[in-house]
This record gives sequence, structure tokens and C-alpha cells, in this order.
Amino acid sequence: MTFKKVRTAILISGRGSNMQSLVEAAQADDYPAEIVLIASNRPDAAGLEWANARGLPTLAIDHKKYKTRDAFEAALQDALAAAGTELVALAGFMRLMTSDFVEHWRDRMINIHPSLLPSFKGLHTHERALAAGVKIAGCTVHFVRTEMDEGPIIGQAAVPVLSGDDPATLAARVLAAEHRLYPASLKLVASGLARVEGEKVITLHESNPGLPIYSPSL
Repeated sequence: MTFKKVRTAILISGRGSNMQSLVEAAQADDYPAEIVLIASNRPDAAGLEWANARGLPTLAIDHKKYKTRDAFEAALQDALAAAGTELVALAGFMRLMTSDFVEHWRDRMINIHPSLLPSFKGLHTHERALAAGVKIAGCTVHFVRTEMDEGPIIGQAAVPVLSGDDPATLAARVLAAEHRLYPASLKLVASGLARVEGEKVITLHESNPGLPIYSPSL
């Protein structure tokens, strides 16, 4: 049985470890997303080299060469259109986007954030989680909205905060969960089993076990 895979672009700014997890998942014949472009706003992003070595289409669009965010996003939009992109996955893409760009990709652009949203939006999530004394940390995949780290939640993964943790050890534990959560969440979206209704994500197939939610035992 054959089916049409959703043409997916991944946007990165650095090493792209979550990009790597998506690429590896998409190699499976039954995975519903096809990775058609890896793009970065930083030409020196290590993830581009990784993707090039595996024969994936890559593109660097240096945001520093554009006078405005609108101009940069116009170039990015042209690249996404040229690749026939249907779905965008942000994987450590460190650029805030304009409302016009976000609305163009509304419910077709997803992001992963290293906290259990809505807690600890923005940067330095692990330091802030430790300072707050939380016992559970984790990560979230969500549809992108104009506000930073806002949008309907597709899936979350929880990990324990241990007594001896520092930001680096907690970050490593959360990152391992991210690498499981993001491919599972993208699969739900690309397959059409998850969609937004009333700014919440619902699943459409009764036999589907539900949204990706991982326990602290992971």
C-alpha cells in the first residue's frame, strides 16, 4: 500500500539534534512525512553539514544579510515554496517570526520547546526549572503562534528532576525525551490524526492511542 507523504521542511540554527531525530524517523517507509529541505539562518550551523553528508537538500539563508525580518522571511518563504513544502518543523530555529509568516503557516508549522509548556517559556529553561524547585521537567511539541512558545500542544514528555541535577544534566535528560517526542508528534500531524479545534489539539481516529505523552520513567 502506498500513500502520499507530507513534504516537510526543517528549520535549524545550530547542530540540529532534533532535526536528526526527525530525519531518521522519516526514513521508515510507513512514516507519513518526507523531509524535502533542511534550512538554516546560520551558514555555519553544524546541522547543515550533517544533512549534506546524508544527501539531504540543504540551504543557508543568512539573516544578517537582510535589512529587515520581512525581507529575510520573504527569502525563506521562497525557499519553502520552491521545495513544495506543506509542513514546517522548527528544530532549534532561533529566530522570532513575524505574525504574517506565522499566519501563513498557521496549523502547518510546529516547534519543540525544552519545558512543559506553559511553564518556562523562552530561554534558560533548565536553569529556571531548577531554581523553581520543580520535581518534573520535560519538553513540549506545539503548533506555532505569533507569541513566543505559544500554541496548541501536540504532545509532551516528562522527565524527573533529580536532587543532584545541574542545568547540563537536566538538559541531557530532557533532550533524550525530545528525540522521542518530536518524531511521534510530527507523525501525528503529518498523518492527519491530529488537528486544531478551538486552539486545542484533538486526535481524529478512535483507534489512535492519543497524543504523545511520556512518563518520568523514560
